[in-house]
Amino acid sequence: MPMITPPPGGLADNVVALRLWIASDFEQRFAGFRDPCCMAFSWPLVEAFTEDHLRARFIDEEAERVRGEAISFAIVDTSDSNRVWGGASIYDVDWNAGRAAVGYWVAVPARGHGVASRSVRLLARWAFADLAVMRLELTCAPDNRASQRVAERCGFVREGVLRSHMPFQGRRRDTVVFSLLPGELGEVVGQ
Repeated sequence: MPMITPPPGGLADNVVALRLWIASDFEQRFAGFRDPCCMAFSWPLVEAFTEDHLRARFIDEEAERVRGEAISFAIVDTSDSNRVWGGASIYDVDWNAGRAAVGYWVAVPARGHGVASRSVRLLARWAFADLAVMRLELTCAPDNRASQRVAERCGFVREGVLRSHMPFQGRRRDTVVFSLLPGELGEVVGQ
């Protein structure tokens, strides 16, 4: 499997940019992801999220990128690339099947401004054009209405619910599955 390399020109629009995580992002990433909303929907473990978890994640992300399995980005303000608004990734890359998944989280100060939708659109365009993905999946918890709205705004089609899909915070959690195919990427509305 090929190593996943970000595009030379980067991924950006006039509001958000996606760049690889760097060491100086650590504090903002930890504070942003540790928000109760992120923990409720994105942290699968029962134990509390710690700085050690994040340190390990930085190492794991680079290994996944080199193996061609995933790539993780910091979502930053285009006017200040040191201002981290959240994180976004392409993961579960299956090169043979032409399939991957997209994920994201947004820090409290950036919520409600279209940051997630813009980031998903940038990732989807790049995945279809440069990674030859033919199916992009977005999954979330059934009660994560904000993520479902992002999926719908970006043109993803809701396919259904995977019942008791995964272990999550000491119990089993259902998962809503959305998919996007080339040519279906919708315009972001309600920015």
